[in-house]
Amino acid sequence: MAILDINLPDGDGFQFCKWIKARSDSSVLFLSARDLEEDVLTGYEMGADDYVTKPFSMKILLKKIPVILSREAKKSNIYDDGFLKIDFELGVIQIEEKNCPITPTEYRILKKLIEHKGQLLTYSVLLDSLWEEGIELLDKHVLAVHMKRLRKKIETEEHNYISNIYGMGYVWK
Repeated sequence: MAILDINLPDGDGFQFCKWIKARSDSSVLFLSARDLEEDVLTGYEMGADDYVTKPFSMKILLKKIPVILSREAKKSNIYDDGFLKIDFELGVIQIEEKNCPITPTEYRILKKLIEHKGQLLTYSVLLDSLWEEGIELLDKHVLAVHMKRLRKKIETEEHNYISNIYGMGYVWK
């Protein structure tokens, strides 16, 4: 999410908003002293999700931000870091804009890891959740084989996503 003013020291906030929207699905909130109806409408035309004029209530702003972020989370069913892109609705994985075929089991593992980004998924939690989805992995050794194949497909020296916490499980960084 970007919070922008129209009057930026090195450019125009409207144009910067347009630039952001052309490159990502990030939400934009304008926070500006320019309170003319024309400025507000231009902000929305450039793709702003909301427009708050100064002076403003900090309490109201702090309520608006989570609302905007929750909308962003609902509309974004895509993981994209510039190298790896995953569209969870279409089930498409791309590496540097080239399709990367993975197995259904690898896809479910990948989705589960990303859903719990930054959290340790123990072997048993990961195996149990996959079992509930109909993937019958017998033990952590079979899981490790699938994980190795997945990492080989999506990771490079510069792009490491999955950490193995020895004896415990996996973490999506």
